[in-house]
Amino acid sequence: MPFLQNNPSIAEALAEHNYAEPTAVQAAVMAAQPADADLLVSAQTGSGKTVAFGLAISATLLGENPRFEQAGTPLALIVAPTRELALQVHRELNWLFAKTGARVLSCVGGMDPRAERRELARGAHIVVGTPGRLRDHMERGSLDTSALRIVVLDEADEMLDLGFREDLEFLLDAMPAERRTLLFSATIAREIASLAKRFQRDAVRIDTVDKSRSHTDIEYQAVRIAPNDVEHAVVNLLRYRDAGASLVFLGTREAVNRLHSKLVERGFSAVALSGEFTQNERNHALQALRDGRAKVCVATDVAARGLDLPDLSLVIHAELPRNRDTLLHRSGRTGRAGKKGVCAILVPHTKRRLAERLFQNAGIDVSWVSPPTPDQIRKQDQERLLDNAIFSEPPNEDDNALAAELIAKKTPEEIATALARIYRAQLPAAEDLFESGPPDQRGDKKWSPTRDLAGEGPGPGPRRDREPRTDMQWFRMNAGRHNNADPRWLIPLICRLGHITKKEIGAIRVFDRETKFEIAVSAAKAFMESVNKAEDPEVRIAPAAAPGDAKGGPGGYKGGPGGGGYKGGPGGGKPPGGGYKGDKPRPQGDRPSGPPKKRRPV
Repeated sequence: MPFLQNNPSIAEALAEHNYAEPTAVQAAVMAAQPADADLLVSAQTGSGKTVAFGLAISATLLGENPRFEQAGTPLALIVAPTRELALQVHRELNWLFAKTGARVLSCVGGMDPRAERRELARGAHIVVGTPGRLRDHMERGSLDTSALRIVVLDEADEMLDLGFREDLEFLLDAMPAERRTLLFSATIAREIASLAKRFQRDAVRIDTVDKSRSHTDIEYQAVRIAPNDVEHAVVNLLRYRDAGASLVFLGTREAVNRLHSKLVERGFSAVALSGEFTQNERNHALQALRDGRAKVCVATDVAARGLDLPDLSLVIHAELPRNRDTLLHRSGRTGRAGKKGVCAILVPHTKRRLAERLFQNAGIDVSWVSPPTPDQIRKQDQERLLDNAIFSEPPNEDDNALAAELIAKKTPEEIATALARIYRAQLPAAEDLFESGPPDQRGDKKWSPTRDLAGEGPGPGPRRDREPRTDMQWFRMNAGRHNNADPRWLIPLICRLGHITKKEIGAIRVFDRETKFEIAVSAAKAFMESVNKAEDPEVRIAPAAAPGDAKGGPGGYKGGPGGGGYKGGPGGGKPPGGGYKGDKPRPQGDRPSGPPKKRRPV
């Protein structure tokens, strides 16, 4: 169906922006009957809602008239939950109404209220703002709502979640009763339905959300990583995809600042976005993404709604989202207006089950993948270089002259090598990552959950037939076979948290729900101090007794050193070497000549 629009000025603006076919929500809004009805609309993020209610405003205020009359008291008001979304709506309506002579103003928190009051005094046709700032202008008398003919509440569910209900009710109560009210929301929950019932008249219900499937323009990938490989995995994903614009989401401002600094240090053109930034700083960051000066934005959930970047094709959840809505709203920044996008969710082995429940609740189809390797990234770099536009652009005279001189003085191999070096010098280096999945997922031989695994430290791990180690101390960690614990990522994690090297790590024993490992006694005290200072909420490490061993050595039955040996053996409550009553002393680790009394390992 062609994009039908009766107003010639609006039709021309749509054509200039390549709008040939309406989205589902746009078509439904334009087809709603009666034409002046209130609308209660639920639609997915990125479905073209701004243009949809822009068309409704045009139909209500202009009809077939090509231009507005001189600006005066506002005729339309759009209320949005966040500054970013309000400014995004303001930009969209500016181009949509550019040929109609419309004066579109924005009133948002963080901007100069005095400048906004001056602009309102000059008159406006359409005002876009956030609830708190609009209420402030109304209370001060600088915003006159007496002539409003249409009101739009965009992302109404988010406004209620943010606690704006009182402000919304104040705004709506002060508006003319004979107005058209459009309410847009991702979902129509009880509070939204209550708001609609109170402030709308016989609203036409429009639902364009397909609840049986997730956003079809987004490819979801769950990326298996080691718990301490988040930063490296983000680097490799950014390098492998090389998206025009990418968003990396984290949970806290501190994490955002830390990762942003790391990416800039590695050579990425990155900006940061969080709640501590001023509106001016946010605007500069977003503009850098839009004009290509930056390609990566590291952000908290402040960017999860209302952020529309035309070239945003990659969203990375560097930390698992808290819930279904956070996952979908973050991911919805890409795959917008018919364009395809990729959403990568980093999943440490210890959080796989949590991630699987999250994906199930969100109703999304996820592909489990490994993070890109340096070899895969180098291959992508080669393909991108060969497809680069520099090889297809027609040369000018200066290009031809320089090319001729190069050919005269250098061999083709030297020229090609120099070109490759120049190209690679502009790219951040890829990172080496630890194994991206437990052995049974990679096709390796499956290892026993209680197998002795020697580290590269002083001597081999504890064997069942040797003397107890006195130069090592045992510790336990709250990750085991059920968390896909694997020494390939446990060793670097232990090193990072405890500020030690592999040389101080002895044996590693993996059990169902925990892992025990040895640390050299000489480093044990400093190791525990560093672990306590790390304050990692996901990893708990504490001193432990040696793991159980059926043959009596270290970690054997209750009574041996650290819980080992049979009762009566060294540390068993009887004199050393007492063993069974009447037995002669034996070297530790020897079995009695008679059948041992059955005891349960500790």
